[in-house]
Amino acid sequence: MNYTIHQLQIFLKVVQKLSITKASEELFMSQPAVSIQLKNFQDQFDIPLYEIVGRKLFITDFGNEIAKIAERVIEELNSINYKTEAYNGMMTGKLKISSASTGKYVMPYFLEEFLSKNPGIDLVLDVTNKTKVIQSLKNNEIDFALVSVLPDLLDVEEELLIDNKLYLVSNDSNPDDSKPLIYREEGSATRTAMEHYYGTHNSKIRKRLELTSNEAIKQAVIAGLGNSIMPLIGIKNELLNKQLHILPTKDLPVISKWRLIWLKGKRISPVSQAYLDFIKLNKNEILNKKFRWYQEYK
Repeated sequence: MNYTIHQLQIFLKVVQKLSITKASEELFMSQPAVSIQLKNFQDQFDIPLYEIVGRKLFITDFGNEIAKIAERVIEELNSINYKTEAYNGMMTGKLKISSASTGKYVMPYFLEEFLSKNPGIDLVLDVTNKTKVIQSLKNNEIDFALVSVLPDLLDVEEELLIDNKLYLVSNDSNPDDSKPLIYREEGSATRTAMEHYYGTHNSKIRKRLELTSNEAIKQAVIAGLGNSIMPLIGIKNELLNKQLHILPTKDLPVISKWRLIWLKGKRISPVSQAYLDFIKLNKNEILNKKFRWYQEYK
């Protein structure tokens, strides 16, 4: 056998994505190039690594076993690179963070300076729904999670970053009260806050719509499908462009806290500790430089 590290990386990405097209996008390669390397890798085994039924890709049991080995090999190779850079006096390693979807408007600003000062650190930032964020944290697959509500039945430590302000928004500054309310999916922190608000205020029951992302809700509100309680952090440009309007409403905004959390008792890596130290030292400066508009918004 004479397969290359590059072929291992390609095969592992195909297994992770279950799609040659998606793998090629993440690897910044053309689809034909990925297909050729995948075939060359398969040709070195007598047992099938994958099957294509119709137009769908399936990984065989043998292929999954090879993928697990490939993942370990690539991790070890990364360790060699990190060790080499460390001996050259550079902070190295991998920082793994999972963020609830709206956190994509927050997290990059708390990473930019740290990563620019430490080019030897590789960032893995997964932006997904709250349920998957907490599952990744529970499984100890990540270093930190960015959430606005602390998880139940999970001992964690936290570093508070910034307020999470939720307002009622519409595409009309004087909307019709009969407009439907647009909710996030079950499990979302925004959904929970919205249900709690309308539950405690005994509002008249109106038709409800449910969408699965903050961005989808934003576009639906702009299009006039309904109104929604949304995080201010994600609608700055739409407010400036007057595509969205905040409706003055009793007891709003609802305010929680965006917080970086990690498992209590977790053995923190040097890279993770360096990041925590950076956040504690620079948090106020980041808030003043990047989020002044947000903190001053009433």
